[in-house]
Amino acid sequence: MLKPDKQLEIIKRGTVEVIVESELIRKLEKSYSENRPLRIKAGFDPTAPDIHLGHTVLLEKMRQFQEIGHEIIFLIGDFTGMIGDPSGKSEMRKPLTREAVLENAKTYREQIYKILDAKKTRVVFNSEWMSSMRAEDMILLASKYTVARMFEREDFKQRWINQSPIAIHEFMYPLVQGYDSVALRADVELGGTDQKFNLIVGRELQKEYGQEPQSLVLMPLLEGLDGVKKMSKSLRNYIGITEPAFEIESTTGEATGIFPKIMRIPTGLIVRYYELLSHISLEELEFLKKQILDGSFNDLNAKENLALEIVERYWGKDAAIRAREEFNHLIQKKELPDDIPSKTITLKIENAVHKNNVASIDLAASPKANNWLPQVMKDTGLAKSTSEAIRLIKQGGVRVNDGTVTDPDTSLQLGEHIIRVGKRRFYKVIVE
Repeated sequence: MLKPDKQLEIIKRGTVEVIVESELIRKLEKSYSENRPLRIKAGFDPTAPDIHLGHTVLLEKMRQFQEIGHEIIFLIGDFTGMIGDPSGKSEMRKPLTREAVLENAKTYREQIYKILDAKKTRVVFNSEWMSSMRAEDMILLASKYTVARMFEREDFKQRWINQSPIAIHEFMYPLVQGYDSVALRADVELGGTDQKFNLIVGRELQKEYGQEPQSLVLMPLLEGLDGVKKMSKSLRNYIGITEPAFEIESTTGEATGIFPKIMRIPTGLIVRYYELLSHISLEELEFLKKQILDGSFNDLNAKENLALEIVERYWGKDAAIRAREEFNHLIQKKELPDDIPSKTITLKIENAVHKNNVASIDLAASPKANNWLPQVMKDTGLAKSTSEAIRLIKQGGVRVNDGTVTDPDTSLQLGEHIIRVGKRRFYKVIVE
């Protein structure tokens, strides 16, 4: 197990707030000294059949807790799902049937193990303890909180002011979610910022039942593809983890799937997506932020790397590479201007080798010949000098045919090549 200060550094990555940080530090220190893992709880109501990248923000934080040695409890709110979480809603939410909740829960269990270690994840359903509660137990639970405290929730308050209906069962939702922490004796609960009130209810109920209150780790709500609103299937701004890596929509001919959608995220959200979804180290993340500050950041390269990582996580490495190739081929076809300038390079025959009647260049024998990419870029005017070309290549700003080139020692093989620098500078080079 890592030392507490290092654990805290990992835990705080991407978080909005830790309540109460000093309490969490004490728990980490005690856990470390006793070699006893903390119980980390996060609840998910199966109100829809599929998980999207917005949901995985909490799953990724759970994974981090798991990797530093703590016990992960993935709570499926099959009981609370039938109530319907009123958080952030301006009107009463229609409760789901038990059949719908259980069907959705089945797919949740299949999907979470793409992120969490199945052998180290404890999955529980809150119906295990809530369904066995008697009427007097529910009344006792309801007595632990006042209506005045409930109206501290902004959405309840606004609905009351607007004279929108508030059903009694909606008050039960935060109480039941809070009681889950009592039943599980949770040390830490994870949740989005929209869950802050409910998570605090859990702390208060634990005190009422004689337990040490849980610490809270609040995560931001991931913005969707519109760059403004929280990722949501209803807003159609989501990226589902069961979506294909890449496909073409039959009606529009547009590219869709995980890879193309990540390539469309607003540039201003790249660091946020990396911070919340990527498995790169904290050091790599800081380097990414530094690149943005010093102006050496290449957004297309960063998006492509993130898209590769996410697709590989859910579909495998081969699928990720294919998705990149298909996406780049499609985009390049769509963006190529009609009048691309061209240049022909003639290589001396001694620089070429023949294998299976196909000519290629022996790069080891002639690494800086006139087919050397930085030299070609200078000769075609795509760069002012080979030094500038090398810098552009290292930054990921140069594409040859369907792929990004990052090695400045690259030389063009025999044949036709489309070189692209940035978004609008193209050159066709034919190597003979």
